[in-house]
Amino acid sequence: MRMRGAALVLVLWLVALLTALVGAFALTARVEHLQGRVLAETAAGQERARAGIEYALVRLQGSPDQPAWLADGRRYRWQFDQARIDLRIIDESGKIDINNADPALLAALFQALEVEPNRAQQLAGAIIDWRDSDDLRQPVGGAEDPDYATAGLPYGAKDARFDSVGELQRVLGMDAGLMARLVPLVTVYGDRSRPDPRFAPGPVLAAMGLDAAAVLAAREAGDAAAVMDPEAPPSAPGSGTYSIEARAQLDEERETVVRAVVRSGPSAVPGMAYTVLRWEHGTGTR
Repeated sequence: MRMRGAALVLVLWLVALLTALVGAFALTARVEHLQGRVLAETAAGQERARAGIEYALVRLQGSPDQPAWLADGRRYRWQFDQARIDLRIIDESGKIDINNADPALLAALFQALEVEPNRAQQLAGAIIDWRDSDDLRQPVGGAEDPDYATAGLPYGAKDARFDSVGELQRVLGMDAGLMARLVPLVTVYGDRSRPDPRFAPGPVLAAMGLDAAAVLAAREAGDAAAVMDPEAPPSAPGSGTYSIEARAQLDEERETVVRAVVRSGPSAVPGMAYTVLRWEHGTGTR
């Protein structure tokens, strides 16, 4: 009887072990299936968003049947592959070029972002000191190597042009919150001392001393004369370099986001009608 009882207990333990193994295998298979489904949906969403960027570049050219889209930050919507894609386009010439803007314009931009005037002057000077080749501190504000050392940073001013907007986070006095608000308003691809008001966002217009609300309203009304660029005739095209944000809907709650800076025209890559200067992608919630 004892042998039979022991055998029965052993059988029960084996059944329980097999049940656990089957359950674990089923759970693993389900998790892998869900992971694969999410990866496939995300990849498809990224391709839809990329298609949105290419479509936006086509629509910027216009045609006899369709008016050209405007690269001034307004939202456009496109339906593609049974998905809704929201697009925003900003001509880089409408942003403040941190390699060419003067201290007054940079300080005005910070003040348009509600930065206290003294700090705005310091940050503007620090940007100038970061990009200029000398080791002389700006008359107002600024930061050279000794200031970075005093702040305990293991580096000093670059003393060369910004290669990317991301370098701003290394400038003395910059913080993450201000950086996040600043990034959509500045560029290293504008190649202008002052932005083109036809494409500039509200804070940039305010930094230029313009009535941002009036200019934005004139844009919506299609009044080109009210938002003329003093450096170009009203009919002049944009710079050809654009920031484009494409949001492709995955479901009711999720979306794939692609943000790119592209330059239209022939690319060094065969078959490409534009050059990618910056590319970011990810997923988010709506």
